[in-house]
Amino acid sequence: MTDVQTKPEAETTCAHGRPGAPRRAVFAGAGAVGAACLLAACGTSSGGQSDQGFTNDPIPAGSKSPGNDSSGDSPGGNTGGAAAGVLAATADVPQGGGIIKGNYVITQPESGTFKAFSKVCTHQGCDVSKVDGGVIFCPCHKSEFSIADGSPQSGPARKPLPETKVKVDGDNIVAA
Repeated sequence: MTDVQTKPEAETTCAHGRPGAPRRAVFAGAGAVGAACLLAACGTSSGGQSDQGFTNDPIPAGSKSPGNDSSGDSPGGNTGGAAAGVLAATADVPQGGGIIKGNYVITQPESGTFKAFSKVCTHQGCDVSKVDGGVIFCPCHKSEFSIADGSPQSGPARKPLPETKVKVDGDNIVAA
């Protein structure tokens, strides 16, 4: 009978003379491939959508997508008025105050003068929450804006709220 001796697996050597080297190389390569896949999945794409145009008010299912409606009410189309382009009824906007409707703050600084501003604070993008005492308030960092021109009155905001030109059409305020 022939006596055959085998080496235990731990003593196996590769061409370089190091024990277990081929197995480590395979595992290291697999780990590198896995890490590359993970990083690719977590990366950002330059060809996708940007943050512009996003809002805290998503478009309801079945509504028109952004840009398909020229109503002027919001980037997503008519979300508040009964007729296309109607932002609010004149009777709904108090003199010396305003309302928040759709994507806008609609104000009446003087009798018969109506203004519309973006409801998004220029400081860090929070939505303003109320209009009171001639001032538009942002709850996030306490910025305050004028109802007459959207200019910052106090708080960290330094830029005015963007204005949208409006006009009165009968009993309604519409985008001009």
